[in-house]
Amino acid sequence: MNLSLALKEAYTKEQFSAPDAQRLAEFIAWGPVVFQVSRLMIKFGILDLLRDNPEGLTQQQIADSTKLSLYAVKVLTEASLSIGTVLVDPETERFSLSKTGWFLLTNPITRVNIDFNHDVNYIGLFRLEESLLEGRPAGLEHFGSWATVYEGLSQLPEQVKKSWFGFDHFYSDYSFAEALKIVFDGRRVETLVDVGGNTGRWALRCVEYDDKVKVTIMDLPQQLEMMRSQTAGKKGADRIEGYGINLLDPDAQFPAGRHFDAIWMSQFLDCFSEDEIVSILSRAAKAMDRETNLYIMETFWDRQRFETAALCLTMTSLYFTAIANGNSKMYHSEAMERLVEKAGMKGDRIHDGLGQGHSIMVCSLK
Repeated sequence: MNLSLALKEAYTKEQFSAPDAQRLAEFIAWGPVVFQVSRLMIKFGILDLLRDNPEGLTQQQIADSTKLSLYAVKVLTEASLSIGTVLVDPETERFSLSKTGWFLLTNPITRVNIDFNHDVNYIGLFRLEESLLEGRPAGLEHFGSWATVYEGLSQLPEQVKKSWFGFDHFYSDYSFAEALKIVFDGRRVETLVDVGGNTGRWALRCVEYDDKVKVTIMDLPQQLEMMRSQTAGKKGADRIEGYGINLLDPDAQFPAGRHFDAIWMSQFLDCFSEDEIVSILSRAAKAMDRETNLYIMETFWDRQRFETAALCLTMTSLYFTAIANGNSKMYHSEAMERLVEKAGMKGDRIHDGLGQGHSIMVCSLK
């Protein structure tokens, strides 16, 4: 099994003393409470207050500033001591921000993950067991009766939609600048298919980067409507077209009779099971010729430079289980290479370390 150096260090030998392991076990048992307390410490502005008052504040001062009851402040700050997001001076009884609290408050990734887990995942994850046993996203029923979350994205409540797209865009957007160079520099790309193009953010970056490229976005019809509204009036939008398709249908084919220089799949294949990935890639292969490159951009959990990133990714797999579709995950790179081979292609090279832990697997026909 491929593991980055950081993951070998973390995942192949015991990390904790017995007391530390026991504490972590209790931390896990109280995990839902830990999450909600920490979220509310941000929402109510308590962590902001402590950051802005490095000398510390008493519980009464916090209550006066936030307009919360003294009781509410006491239960939140005392729980936060145990969580590790705040510290207290026993002499002055003043609370201050810890390093963990500072990261919780200021790290953009952490804030995106908190919103995503609260608004999108929290209630649905109660049905994770059911999802695992039945192979379906039982938690999605909290929002609607769709088979997958993608069918209902445009109909989700506004706050849920905001957190979903905030999560999705945050991880991909930081990789686009480096990805554009990999796709366009050094070779001619005049026609590109963006599979699962969502709101058209990547397509817009492509037509801005290269004034000759034409982009075809393949996605569900309802997603294409969102894409058209998001790209309308933007520079290069006249070189972006939509191609409505449900790729879960094994008979749904890529556009026929056209040459494509590049086929792009960003944070897309993790939305499907292994059998579905082989089906999609096999149909992509039929649309390719010897001059076509297929680019798969994913956050492969095994190739992360830092273990914290792998933690985020392996946890995200359970969102797919309970909410998104019931059968996909964040994949190991070796699994993806195996699926590419099975679909009649070969992985030529992998570019690592893009943006927030992305890799691009460049593939071609065998």
